[in-house]
Amino acid sequence: MNAVHPSFIRGRCAARKGEMIRRCTADDFEAIYEIVNDAARAYQGVIPEDRWQEPYMPREELRHEIEEGVLFWGWEANRLLVGVMGLQEVQDVTLIRHAYVRTARKNQGIGGRLLSHLKTQADRPLLVGTWAAAIWAIRFYEKRGFQLVSPEEKNRLLKKYWSIPIRQVETSVVLADRQWFATRVKELPQETRKSEKK
Repeated sequence: MNAVHPSFIRGRCAARKGEMIRRCTADDFEAIYEIVNDAARAYQGVIPEDRWQEPYMPREELRHEIEEGVLFWGWEANRLLVGVMGLQEVQDVTLIRHAYVRTARKNQGIGGRLLSHLKTQADRPLLVGTWAAAIWAIRFYEKRGFQLVSPEEKNRLLKKYWSIPIRQVETSVVLADRQWFATRVKELPQETRKSEKK
């Protein structure tokens, strides 16, 4: 099992005995399911009503995500998984997927430390999608170096790298890390770069 003690990861909260970041295994499936659906209750009444369902992520959907290559990492405290965050390599980028922390353990720096660790596991540009109405989630990523892409670019990226309904594309945003923006600038024709600077 790949595990990292929190004392080796920079973050704003102090490391506590018995806590670690580790790769999730098949044995963690039910815990991941519980964490996702517990934390996702924050979306209820915030995201469009037609995008909410109970449970937010059924077991079949979670199983499909894992089969499609989402690798979950978790924050474990006293042998209990309390937060999860996934990585998924798609074509030439890595996606941050399904980042959730149990409601009882929110605002303790767990999400930030998980994200910091996952950044060290990726060697491609990072993208993350979230609901446009989830302002707290957008701010979380912005504070950690991610930036919103334009609405036009968001639509292109969601259709290229994600497999989601068109309604979800319409109601979501995408944030990218500095590496993605640097790569994007290099790919743009010189004329386009000049026009974007104006």
